[in-house]
Amino acid sequence: MTTEPLTFPLTRTGPFDLPAEVLAMRADRPITRVRYPDGRTGWLVTRRAAVRAVLADPRFSARQELRSTPFNTAAETPPAIPGMFIGMDPPDHTHYRRLLTGQFTVRRMRRLTTRVEQIAAEHLDLMAAAGPPADLVPAYAVPIPALVICELLGIQPAMREPFMQATARMSRIDAALEEKQRAMAEVSGHIAEMVRHKRAEPADDLLSGLIADGGRLTDDEVTTMAFLLLGAGFDTTANMLGLGTFALLSNPDQLPAVTDPATVDNAVEELLRYLPIIPGTIRSALEDIELEGVRIAKGESVMVSIPGANRDPEHFADPDTLRTARDTAGHVAFGHGVHQCLGQQLARVEMRVALPALFRRFPDLALAVPPEQVPLRDDMVIGGVHALPVTWGA
Repeated sequence: MTTEPLTFPLTRTGPFDLPAEVLAMRADRPITRVRYPDGRTGWLVTRRAAVRAVLADPRFSARQELRSTPFNTAAETPPAIPGMFIGMDPPDHTHYRRLLTGQFTVRRMRRLTTRVEQIAAEHLDLMAAAGPPADLVPAYAVPIPALVICELLGIQPAMREPFMQATARMSRIDAALEEKQRAMAEVSGHIAEMVRHKRAEPADDLLSGLIADGGRLTDDEVTTMAFLLLGAGFDTTANMLGLGTFALLSNPDQLPAVTDPATVDNAVEELLRYLPIIPGTIRSALEDIELEGVRIAKGESVMVSIPGANRDPEHFADPDTLRTARDTAGHVAFGHGVHQCLGQQLARVEMRVALPALFRRFPDLALAVPPEQVPLRDDMVIGGVHALPVTWGA
């Protein structure tokens, strides 16, 4: 069987297209043998049914020390440190996730909805006052999730900018391992300082809640869990807002669904399905497993393609077209199974508020450059745009 090399970035022909390699595999070999940068062979899965099967099957492990990855040539990866629950299996994963789930209360989510509305309005005012053109990424797409996740955690305003800069350095595909490690240490150091402060002076925020939850977590565990939330709650949503706006400007017939309260929820779900933000996630087989007639050997890594699953023509008709009225049930933008994204409701709130507010405030919003001049984040793990120059009637 042919072994395809699996290294990133993959070849993308357009801002909303699947990588050419994934398109070819999806059509011909939806479970394809690949070679990882560390020299090991494994698999790439692009069919939705198989993706969901892998993510729901406990025989496929999330333990990071067992997995190869297309982002790292190191032959050995250490086990996840305490609190790094996304790289663990149950029961360790269950322990940490249950403690964190208890902090995402209905009251806290309602309060954050109000803050998203306020933050969006404030930044739209700043855009209007400065006048066109503007780069929507730093002016709007980044500040909303950045401020919201910092307020959720209880991070002081003076520390927010260093967080964002270090998080961006960690996300670069071409960054040396040492540079990424320095950035991670910098972020963790800031969070550890905040944890010590919250233990001495608790407040009504998530960090304080984790610390006060029966004393079951050490400061290092709280720091690590907050580190995960910061990365997951900022970068992905910021790029959903940036690339989502680009997609809507490129498909103006779909815009009315976003500004209509009756249809905005479904429009957001379609954007989540359509936008190729997260390339995938990786599991390792704990035993020999047969998947759709393919034998996956114990110890082999399996990367499931989230965009491939969300564009599977066997489940979504005309999957490569943005259609805000479609039935979006079954998309896996937030994963599937026990590791499904914990902050997905917060991401939905930010998109449901920020996108309608933007297009209501600037109904004639348009790209300020030709579409092909919009710089894509092909050098980053999380897809999106580095900048989105826009204009509107002055």
